[in-house]
Amino acid sequence: MIESGLLLAGAEQAACSGDSFEVLAPATEQVMARVARGDARDVDAAVQAAQRGFEQWSALAPKAREAALLRAAAIVEAEGEQRYLQLLMKESGSTVSKARFEINYTVDLLRTAAGEARRLYAETFPNDDPQRMSMVVREPLGVVAVISPYNAPLALLTKMAGFAVAAGNALVIKPSEETPLIALAFGKLLVEAGVPADAVNVITGFGADCGGALVEHPGVNGIAMTGSTNTGKHIGAVGMQRMLPMQLELGGKSALLVLRDFDPQAAAEIAAAGLFNHAGQICMANSRVLVELAIYPEFCAALKTICEAMVFGDQSDPAAAYGPLINRAALDKIQAHQSEALAQGAQLLTGGALVSGLVYQPTVLLDTPDHCQAWCEETFAPLMNVRAVADFDEAVALANDSVYGLSAGVLTYNYQLGLKACRAIKAGSVHIGMHPFQSNALAPIGGHGLSGLGRSGGRYSTEEFTELKWISFELGD
Repeated sequence: MIESGLLLAGAEQAACSGDSFEVLAPATEQVMARVARGDARDVDAAVQAAQRGFEQWSALAPKAREAALLRAAAIVEAEGEQRYLQLLMKESGSTVSKARFEINYTVDLLRTAAGEARRLYAETFPNDDPQRMSMVVREPLGVVAVISPYNAPLALLTKMAGFAVAAGNALVIKPSEETPLIALAFGKLLVEAGVPADAVNVITGFGADCGGALVEHPGVNGIAMTGSTNTGKHIGAVGMQRMLPMQLELGGKSALLVLRDFDPQAAAEIAAAGLFNHAGQICMANSRVLVELAIYPEFCAALKTICEAMVFGDQSDPAAAYGPLINRAALDKIQAHQSEALAQGAQLLTGGALVSGLVYQPTVLLDTPDHCQAWCEETFAPLMNVRAVADFDEAVALANDSVYGLSAGVLTYNYQLGLKACRAIKAGSVHIGMHPFQSNALAPIGGHGLSGLGRSGGRYSTEEFTELKWISFELGD
């Protein structure tokens, strides 16, 4: 069994309380690690260290920050499978394919962040007085609190932390209590690559013990968080008390529109990939699929066949469709959403039961009523809702009938119609010919409504972790 402390100023140490907590492997529900349980005292020590680290890191030339992030990328590229593959599979329940995707995406993110260290562009602008000049500069925020999720614990942490570091900020990371080991390994990676030890701190524990203390700490200058909308609302309310810059990537109830001109077999394959990847534990997963009536029967038949042919078993098998849910609470949630929807008139197309342990069958509900949790709330599990629509306008209307607006997909061969949908759908991203779950290190990922604030990825992330400052000067004698 693994035993680990907090990462404070580059050194692993016990929590001030001496307490620890157990980390369970989702595949077996057995204890795989004991990790230090931090509290407000540990948070305070981490923020103080980060403040010292910020002074060192922000004073370095951009090329030095670039070099450190490139070294981190090179380490992950050369040793990523050795360092992270088994850990991702055991701690987050990833299949080997999903774990490899995270590792490769992490390399891409680190290299992209490295480039951003040299691209913190500002500008000059005309001053009304010809004897004066004005310019705008970007400055790092200081200490950034990073709160990372369990579903993609390496890639999403890299996306939030990497661009903040590129901009010259220092970090205090509070990972999900479900996946602390990956975050600790990532923190050590940054220090190994050359980021000052004081600038990288990882506090493991629970929201009530240390998460709240971190976002409330007066030494924190910005917040980056990926997680549930309820948690994001709380963090946002706390951050606004001090008007902190915040980047919050929250929940989603993403729609996939399947228009009548698209091949129903191909559409079913895309829909299945867009929801059942990692057991639906993806914020951009297409949990609502809106199919034009003309191809609805063929689509449903193809989807049923695809779902019932999915392979489950050893997570190390590349053919495995997905692994377990993260914990019992996640299992209880999908079962509650499914039961309510069926009781209210939805029809079960396929699935609806456990495969084994925490592995749940790919489940498809037809005609889920609007008021049901399965339709309007994020299930974050392998539960898809499919509904027939009369035409394009009804599909767009239903796609927009949500408090969320993270991502969407439109399956059509008519790109004029696809672009029309892109303009009409209220979401942070819309993808034609693809499902909503798309990743790109340069893209501005984020959403409308309760899907969050700000954007992550490429220069959009880097700029969010800076403050603009106007500087003007007199040219006269």
